[in-house]
Amino acid sequence: MQYSEKVLDHFSNPRNVGEIEDADGIGEVGNAKCGDIMKMYIKVDNDIITDVKFKTFGCGAAVATSSMATELIKGQPISEVLKLTNKAVVEALDGLPAVKLHCSVLAEQAIKSALSDYYTRKGIDPKPIVGDIEECEACH
Repeated sequence: MQYSEKVLDHFSNPRNVGEIEDADGIGEVGNAKCGDIMKMYIKVDNDIITDVKFKTFGCGAAVATSSMATELIKGQPISEVLKLTNKAVVEALDGLPAVKLHCSVLAEQAIKSALSDYYTRKGIDPKPIVGDIEECEACH
């Protein structure tokens, strides 16, 4: 299985690892059955993601996609973050092997889950904003 230099870099030196104690939103996706669990923490100020951290239990691709996803959304307005797709994460990593694409789906869903939690805490119905969060095919 061939990984790009960027995947290897984000796996070896993941960015934004950890947790935010007073996070404005926390999202967790994945399950122990497929082996990948991602937890995202976000801080939001004036509709901007001012900080984001993650904890991922999974393979190298899961760690790399989590790391890259946090890099892509940090400092961005929520309106832009909502447009983030797993495809954008894969492209930013210069590709992923097909059997690892579900990791990028989990990264996207972890962010949307954290945003959903943020909206719920704010008393806003998250459904119209973040939509339904589906399990990835690899988790079934």
